[in-house]
Amino acid sequence: MTDDIAIRVDGLTHRYGRRVIHHNLSFDVHRGGIFGLLGKNGVGKTTLIKLLMGFLRPSAGRCSVLGAPSHALPPDTRRRIGLVFEGHLAYEFMTIRQTERFFSGFYPAWRGDVFHDLIERLGLSPDHRIGRMSEGQRSQVVLAVVMAQDPELLILDDYTMGLDAGYRRLFLDYLVHYARQGGKTVLVTSHVVQDMERLVDEVIFLRRGGEVLATSLSAFMGDFRHYRLPPTPGAPPPAADGVLHNVEAAPDGTLMVYAFHGPERVAQALGAQGQRVAGLTACPMSLEDAFVGYTGTY
Repeated sequence: MTDDIAIRVDGLTHRYGRRVIHHNLSFDVHRGGIFGLLGKNGVGKTTLIKLLMGFLRPSAGRCSVLGAPSHALPPDTRRRIGLVFEGHLAYEFMTIRQTERFFSGFYPAWRGDVFHDLIERLGLSPDHRIGRMSEGQRSQVVLAVVMAQDPELLILDDYTMGLDAGYRRLFLDYLVHYARQGGKTVLVTSHVVQDMERLVDEVIFLRRGGEVLATSLSAFMGDFRHYRLPPTPGAPPPAADGVLHNVEAAPDGTLMVYAFHGPERVAQALGAQGQRVAGLTACPMSLEDAFVGYTGTY
């Protein structure tokens, strides 16, 4: 494991019974960036985080975090990882003040200024009890706790957790600031794909069957293309092949074509499948559009 790699996944395979979740999965997460782990529901994003944190042991292959094997992370390494996972941990009987006192004792690098800054935006008394908060307010307390730990690696499994749009944007700004503080690394999943476009440097796409694409956001958005094509009467719908990554039909019958190729190569592939290509048009995409096109609508 080299010094510039925060997470390494090498030939990872995991299954639940006969169901294969990941097959021969390999990628690296380099230090100092914000990585978006993207994929449709059921492709194993949360399972992968469980494997990284040692909550599960892989069926084959290996993964390591901050230089240590995931299945045997020592306490000192765990202390360098901030984790928000499958909801969040908040002791309902505690007040905000008690929550800080409790958690700060476990983390020598505790940033009280960060905790208080995020908490003050709630407008709640330090003696306000967690159990009397809304779901969104509890989420804000949890995120304040995690950020105040000043972790070297931050792993967020769907950080949105009921946050309203304003606080979600504030937290995104905090994430960017955090990651730019030299050597900090963020791995984040979210169902709000549009957030990823203004947040992440790198994307890791998981698809069913274990396929993975790890690349920079700029490279992905530059290479992946979206085309529209009027349907050809009487011709069967074109199928994905070595050129056409995904083809879907819009409600009006228009073909939505996605590929890592330019229009000439795409037109050639469509023509080979009996399509009239005179109306082929390249279309701009947001990351959400590209996510749907790459992973499929359904």
